[in-house]
Amino acid sequence: MYLRTTLASLLATATLNIASPIEKRAAAINDGTILNYALTLEYLERTFYREGIANYSQSAFVAAGFPDPFYANLQEIYVDEQTHVSFLSGALTAAGITPTVELKYTFPSTDVKSFLTLSSVLEGVGVSAYLGAAASIMNKDYLTAAGSILTVEARHTSYVRGALGESPFPNPFDTPLDFVRITLCIGETRANAWDQKNQVYSLAAPFITGGSSPVALPFKAFPALTPQCTQYYYEANRSSVTFTNGYVNAKAFNPKITPTTPVYAVFFSGLLKSPVKVAVTAGNKDYKIDAIPAGIQGQAYVLLSINGTDFSDVNVIAGPSILEV
Repeated sequence: MYLRTTLASLLATATLNIASPIEKRAAAINDGTILNYALTLEYLERTFYREGIANYSQSAFVAAGFPDPFYANLQEIYVDEQTHVSFLSGALTAAGITPTVELKYTFPSTDVKSFLTLSSVLEGVGVSAYLGAAASIMNKDYLTAAGSILTVEARHTSYVRGALGESPFPNPFDTPLDFVRITLCIGETRANAWDQKNQVYSLAAPFITGGSSPVALPFKAFPALTPQCTQYYYEANRSSVTFTNGYVNAKAFNPKITPTTPVYAVFFSGLLKSPVKVAVTAGNKDYKIDAIPAGIQGQAYVLLSINGTDFSDVNVIAGPSILEV
């Protein structure tokens, strides 16, 4: 249960087959933006596996309790991520769209098990990202290609979760994370603006440490949301959660927030979206909830919202963060 206590030759022809015209829509968004968004995540995953299989040898995995052919299968996952990078980059180029490039990343893994824990997290985020973006893809060929990648990422997730002793499929539904949301400063009127925060980008941003891309994606990260570490498993309908410096960070993000402002911890698990009103701890520093909502299971996401029914990005003030429940 390590995951719970630590926090993924036909190519050219296929690329040409989906080199359809990029469909335009309102504001700055189009299918090219979505493909570059996906490519950003695939570069991150590719680099993660490339470094991991270089840093940790086959013998290291065996010594950690993962017998053959586990290491070889991780190498195959790396090849999958490399193929996704080449495919998306080729599709963008064939459509006349400049693809993004690999940036500089850092990953907080220090041994085989922490590497695999992070692998499970990244793969789960990838599944949620593709699932959340699917509704915004207008071209059917691109939608089919994204769906084809999504199912492979889901198999990666299940394989790694199983190896870590977790349920390979803890939820009958995967969890979509929002892709396109309108966001202005808190308290202002919504507009069709694309200087926006994004849930998935908020999860990926901490790993990106440098580099420059010829493509400026219209996303920014929300302030971080940090659940306090615990030696116990998180359990739905039972475990409390304290968000370290939650109130302090929310106040810095939106100065209008006071200790009496209604703020909700919104949990995303499968198709569930479950809000729980938070309380400010003594000293006006942290936020806390008494129990994770019922029905939350597997790799769940939690963010803070100033609205208890509308969880779109215009109301989000921090997160998301990831909890294994």
